[in-house]
Amino acid sequence: MRIDVLSLFPDMFTGVFGQSILKLAQEKGLVSLNVTDFRTYSTNKHSRVDDYPYGGGAGMVLTPQPIFDAVEDVKQPDAKARVVLLCPQGEPYTQAKAEEFAQEEQLILICGHYEGYDERIRKHLVTDEISLGDYVLTGGELGAMVIVDSVTRLLKGALGNDESAQTDSFTIGMLEHPQYTRPAEFRGLEVPEVLLSGHHGRIEEWRTKESLKRTFERRPELIKEESLTQEQQEWIKEWKKEM
Repeated sequence: MRIDVLSLFPDMFTGVFGQSILKLAQEKGLVSLNVTDFRTYSTNKHSRVDDYPYGGGAGMVLTPQPIFDAVEDVKQPDAKARVVLLCPQGEPYTQAKAEEFAQEEQLILICGHYEGYDERIRKHLVTDEISLGDYVLTGGELGAMVIVDSVTRLLKGALGNDESAQTDSFTIGMLEHPQYTRPAEFRGLEVPEVLLSGHHGRIEEWRTKESLKRTFERRPELIKEESLTQEQQEWIKEWKKEM
């Protein structure tokens, strides 16, 4: 997979892309991560990439020419690229969208700054608009890093155990169950006995129940009761009585 990031501040990505899973995935040849300063594509004699908005108003707006030219240059001729605009008005980013992006041959992520983008970029260049949440950041760089990380870890072979990505929170439709490791007792705090039993059926049932309970307590809107078993629905009824 190839991921291209268009940014006015490419140095921001050096540390992130050179560490941990992202570094290993590149070394394994699973992904190619590239950062391009789209200012270098400006035809303005002062290399400007922004200008005042027509009609007046506060702030500056990114002009279309450098971004159009940069996207057209980095787009691979034989790949159907998804061109993603990072912006507050975009679709909220989810694990489902990460899984969708992970199936693509190429992603091109555009990081904005200033007051916004010329609307022609939105309408005639990008395929997706993505927002990390209902808040505003200085630029799109942090959002791009999140997308790159969340997509790369889904590529087969990126993690030490491919099952890890399949059982993550949100991937399974619920939050992940509690996790424990050695020692079995720490400062008087003990690991649940069922996890030490070696009984795989009981352990799996415990994990399912704890996953559902954690989701019920923290993110109840994620639960689709019609997809639950009768037993799981009974668990929820009991938890509601305890509230």
